[in-house]
Formats: sequence, C-alpha cells, structure tokens
Amino acid sequence: MPLIANADVIRVTRVDGCGRPVCGLDNGFVFDCFATLAMNPNSDDGDDIEYKAANGRVCGYRRGCPTFRGFDVELNFFDVNPQLIEIMTGNPVVFGFDNKPIGYDDCSVQCSSGFAIELWAEVLGDDVCDAEGTGDGSWLYFLLPWVTNGLLGDLEVGAEAASLTLNGATRAGGGWGVGPYNVMPKNLAGVAGPLLTPLGPACHRRTIVTTIAPPLPSADYTPVTGGLCLAS
Repeated sequence: MPLIANADVIRVTRVDGCGRPVCGLDNGFVFDCFATLAMNPNSDDGDDIEYKAANGRVCGYRRGCPTFRGFDVELNFFDVNPQLIEIMTGNPVVFGFDNKPIGYDDCSVQCSSGFAIELWAEVLGDDVCDAEGTGDGSWLYFLLPWVTNGLLGDLEVGAEAASLTLNGATRAGGGWGVGPYNVMPKNLAGVAGPLLTPLGPACHRRTIVTTIAPPLPSADYTPVTGGLCLAS
C-alpha cells in the first residue's frame, strides 16, 4: 500500500434496513469539511482455556479466538448541514418559509436504517502518476457500506471553534453489492466503473487504491442514480 498524504473527501449514502443503497435525488451527500474519521475495531477477546495440574504445571493451554464485531465509527466534522445530518442520523430537516433547509431536529436513534461512508485519501509514491497511468493521481479508497445507530455526540459552543461528532457502528452483509457509483477503473483505458466484486457477507470494510478521482463537495443532496440503480 502507498503512503497516505491526507484525507480528501467523504461521501455518505442512505441505505435501507437491509443495507441496500436507496436510489433517488436526495440520498447522497459529499463534503470535505471534516477533521477525522476514526474506524476503531470492536472485538471480543474470547475465553482462554488452560489445564493446570495439581503441582502447578500447565498441561495444556489454548488462547481464546477473538471475535470481530465490526468498527465503531467516529466522524468529526464542521459542516453543520441539515441534509448531511439527516442522512447520517435519520432525524428530520427543518425548513424555512421558502422551503429551504435551515436546521434539523434531534429526536431519536434510527437503528432500522443507516448509511454508507466512502472516504478518499490522497496517497504519496513514485508510481501514482506513472507514464502508463490514465488518471490524475491515486487515492486510497475506504468503503464502509453499512453504518447504523448514527448519533450526534456532545456539542459545546463557545469562544473556540466548534465541531460535531457522529458516532455509529458498522454491520456486515447488506445489499451494497458493487455500489451505485463509479469508483475504480474497469479496463486498461482507465474508464471509471463500479466495484468489480461486492464485499463478502462477513465483511465490514473495503480498502483499495484507485485512480478515479473523488466526487466534488456539494452544498445539497447529491443524486444516487448510477450503477445498480440503473438496473432497478
């Protein structure tokens, strides 16, 4: 894997109760006003088994096998955008007299649905722009196809810069498939296409290097209309 220079862009996509992308014009959002995205493994260490004789000698020992539950996600961001928060938490947008979003409500944790997170991070290396390359660089692409239990954390507004924290947890399986977006080359010409293979039913994250540039940040919802949406 190449060296990571810095995180670039995040895209969130609404998914339904089965982890499938929800197609439509108001189901995605792209932003770059964030500080960090933490993906912390959540696991159980398992139970060690030890057989010890009366004289204290250990006759047999087996270390417990850890069980991987998924990733605990923590996103620190600055973009207090009602549409973005609505996708990640499921809580409603508040509209003004002109039907433009002016805020959001904090109501409940929406555990029956969720969202996907894609992160692009620029990479360093001598071969990211090689002579045979077709793109304008390379990015490390992270996909968390099914994040649930989105909840905003503590918010303190004062004299210093304020940021929001979103906490969630990944789930395995789901119906992301190869996704609704073109995120990687599909041939030697560098033509953009969706993932070539879906994540396995026990997988929580995919990490690849891609030469397909990330999407541009937006100030409003972005459409989810490509890839598998075209076949639905």
